[in-house]
Amino acid sequence: METLDKSSLPLAEERQGEVLSKGSATREGDKRLYIESYGCQMNFSDSEIVASILSGAGYATTRDLEEADLVLLNTCSIRDKAEQTVRKRLQFFNQVKDKKPELTVGVLGCMAERLKEQLLDEEKLVDLVVGPDAYRELPQLLEEIGGGQKAVNVLLSKEETYGDVQPVRLGGNGITAFISITRGCDNMCTFCVVPFTRGRERSRKPETIVQEAQDLWAAGYKEITLLGQNVDSFLWYGGGPKKDFAKASEAAKATAVDFAQLLERVALAVPEMRIRFSTSNPQDMSDSVLHAIARHKNICNYIHLPVQSGSSRILKEMNRGHDREEYIALIDRIRRIIPDCGLSQDMIAGFPTETEDEHKETLSLMEYVRYHFGFMFFYSERPNTYAARNKTDDIPLEVKKRRLNEIIDMQQKHSLERNKEQIGKVQEVLIEGSSKRSEEHWFGRNPQNTVVVFPKNGERPGDMVQVRVDSCTAATLLGEKIGS
Repeated sequence: METLDKSSLPLAEERQGEVLSKGSATREGDKRLYIESYGCQMNFSDSEIVASILSGAGYATTRDLEEADLVLLNTCSIRDKAEQTVRKRLQFFNQVKDKKPELTVGVLGCMAERLKEQLLDEEKLVDLVVGPDAYRELPQLLEEIGGGQKAVNVLLSKEETYGDVQPVRLGGNGITAFISITRGCDNMCTFCVVPFTRGRERSRKPETIVQEAQDLWAAGYKEITLLGQNVDSFLWYGGGPKKDFAKASEAAKATAVDFAQLLERVALAVPEMRIRFSTSNPQDMSDSVLHAIARHKNICNYIHLPVQSGSSRILKEMNRGHDREEYIALIDRIRRIIPDCGLSQDMIAGFPTETEDEHKETLSLMEYVRYHFGFMFFYSERPNTYAARNKTDDIPLEVKKRRLNEIIDMQQKHSLERNKEQIGKVQEVLIEGSSKRSEEHWFGRNPQNTVVVFPKNGERPGDMVQVRVDSCTAATLLGEKIGS
């Protein structure tokens, strides 16, 4: 799942997966865990796994930093801006620790794996560094710290999926939840650090995913998002990385489950629950996935489909695995099979060697697709990636920013156009909570993932209602509930 620069988006009424999330108070325990999550949705999901593992070691989560015994930051390493934000937070927590020496401060996730030496030894900002595949070791590592040592485990795994861990749902609304179905990534896009910080791709056992969805429905949740760096490459055949599938036994291959089949299983297991998924990679999205979406009303008609560039040459430089024409052909098939499908994008401006004409190809691709919304940022070099090692970051910053602004302006135009198309239509909306701008209004989302805001009139969060759209902004549909 690629992390997105949400600061470049149009201001929305509400947004799922804020850049920062604080764990809510849960369960009783002798010690208190304060946890913050940064970056992509996978990090938020991982924090819920961490809270579950530590609950077994006597830690309850808290929103109150003053009562915390343990502070953990689940970090993102996709962009330098995210790393600098985490460093500032760590500096603040060390000021707190000066007054409370018994406080333990740790870093989890992608930044932990990449910067362990600096964080532990050079900058001395943390007591604990734990990578994404070592969360089960947290209780043991904390015991080591209790003995006066620093603790670190950033080993990557080819098998770990945490499929048997029941997450503690942190800071959510009790309506929507994440379910991780894959970990790691094999795509090796030249700009992306994920394969180096999260390891190779592996899929979770389908039965555990279905069970988690059923458990969430029983607990009152109304919507789930199936998560992975690349959900479309999900493949379960009895265990092991997807790349080893060719070596599997014929019996294992005969019972293999791909992403389309997983979607079918989940949709049938929780027929009244809304189902979303993220993130997709164009080269791996099969028509069978599109037909599964079309067949099942509870699978939302929305696909986040990162493209990164509209230029075939730049896509090849990025090692994206598809070109412009293949992407457009996929868009055409989506429009044919799921005519009312909402589409969103990831876009990078100013990748090394990108010419002005190639930037215009990105704009022309956006004109062709007319995405409902998007996640856009300019290229920033990340250490250890192929691009950092082999390409010169040769596009001046002012050019990157200008190209990014042109992309944002076009996306805002298309978002407004797409939303205006909904005026006068009735939307099915799942109420998620009160609008941030008015306690007199609800907010929720339609199947295409667009935020809808309307006046309160006796409804409750979790209700599915019909809303007539009367007006809009580029980010939000505004309307009135119809019917009882």
